[in-house]
Amino acid sequence: MTWKIPLFKMYWDEDDISAVSEAIRSGMNWAVGSNVSRFEEGIANYIGAKYCLTFNSGTSALHAVLLAHGVAPGDEVIVPSFTFIATANASQFVGAKPVFADIEETTFGLDPEDVVERITPRTRAIMPVHYGGCPCRIQELREIADDHDLLLIEDAAEAFGASIRGRSVGTFGDSAMMSFCQNKIITTGEGGAILTDSREVYEKMKLIRSHGRLETADYFSTTAVMDYVSLGYNFRMSNITAALGIAQLNKVEEIIRMRRADAAYYIQRLKAEVPDCVIPEIPEDYFHVYQLFSLRVKDRDGLIQYLETKGIMTKIYFSPVHYTHFYRSQMNGSYNLPITEKVSEDTLSLPFYPGISRDDIDYVIDSMKEFYGVA
Repeated sequence: MTWKIPLFKMYWDEDDISAVSEAIRSGMNWAVGSNVSRFEEGIANYIGAKYCLTFNSGTSALHAVLLAHGVAPGDEVIVPSFTFIATANASQFVGAKPVFADIEETTFGLDPEDVVERITPRTRAIMPVHYGGCPCRIQELREIADDHDLLLIEDAAEAFGASIRGRSVGTFGDSAMMSFCQNKIITTGEGGAILTDSREVYEKMKLIRSHGRLETADYFSTTAVMDYVSLGYNFRMSNITAALGIAQLNKVEEIIRMRRADAAYYIQRLKAEVPDCVIPEIPEDYFHVYQLFSLRVKDRDGLIQYLETKGIMTKIYFSPVHYTHFYRSQMNGSYNLPITEKVSEDTLSLPFYPGISRDDIDYVIDSMKEFYGVA
């Protein structure tokens, strides 16, 4: 279907085209090259971490970071069910068990009190999600992890540039994952990264992402024979992709400024004119980057269908992971996740991207008012 107003659009300019074109026209180093390390250095500097390693996807990045931290069969990792399925799947990739904890209704992130209740002698890590660009209660989760000697691995796929009191999301955990999939704050089409202050984890991930190869030089530009010292994968980000990432990173502040301004306009109109929706209140000192514009609405399914007739795409982010066929069949037992299930029943993401026109936002809101019969 061709949407009059799509859910998202990528934000790009001529700098993106020039950067990718230059990488292609070089005629060399399309897979591995200097753009990768430049992009990694730029991310680390922007977020404030010692080390950054890029991957071909955020999912690969999560897989690699759990391996690097030694999460293994028999371990348990506490995750939300209100997330994209990769958050839970990553634990299964390494043979560990994802344990679902409930969320709270302000940030839609893990509820620290419920997390404590899920800790067992087998718990190895907590993996919170910063939903839609809003930081979760990560400081409390950091304290819980420290008190119980657990790893804290941030799934910050949706929250590049978010912060609490000036401290960037991605610097609270032992490691953190960022995603650059097409609808994220900055995008490389597909891609991801891990941030960490641990040299040991960084070095292990370098082996994991490139076949377990001990690289002392660029594999494609040396005659040297290199050894393979561990089991590894091909999780690398390409040099062409990284060129796009650098161009995107150069304008991230403008992208975030636009997102916050567009969100403010949505919020102003919705609060004043559409009483049948609730926009979560952001905690004081939380810097929200609005990767998604999500709200809670009455008669969500009816609204989705009506907006579709108007050519407006919306999406449910997220239907709980524990509702999926795979997790219902693979992980026997019931889940006591009342807030997750309550929030997932009425949360809806509206069309949102940097530079969405005021006319398009007005059309979305006016269409919602028509559905709800608001004069």
